[in-house]
Amino acid sequence: MSAKHLYAEFQAVPGAGDAVASLVAGYRRDVVSEPGNVRFDAHRLRDDPDRFFVYEEYRDDDAFAAHLTASANAVFNAALAPLVVGGGSALTWLDEVVDAPTSSPSSARGTAV
Repeated sequence: MSAKHLYAEFQAVPGAGDAVASLVAGYRRDVVSEPGNVRFDAHRLRDDPDRFFVYEEYRDDDAFAAHLTASANAVFNAALAPLVVGGGSALTWLDEVVDAPTSSPSSARGTAV
């Protein structure tokens, strides 16, 4: 099984930026305590503090499925909906870029005759 990586983006409705930040901070405490959560990094955009970016990583598909069914997830999304444009976040799934295999310098140059 491979890790699940994603990011969520959302924008607070006018005047709700600080309420969204508070809500996200509380939710972060819940998510990082989930056994399968690896990372949950929440950010406000520096140039537009009503926009939020959350990077999430879970151990595997089962861990992400458990996250989705956690009661804190439903509570958070219900509370977030009226505070953000469009009523929720846009999710983007990510594939990790892994290091390419390396070769020794001599094998890269070939063998001298």
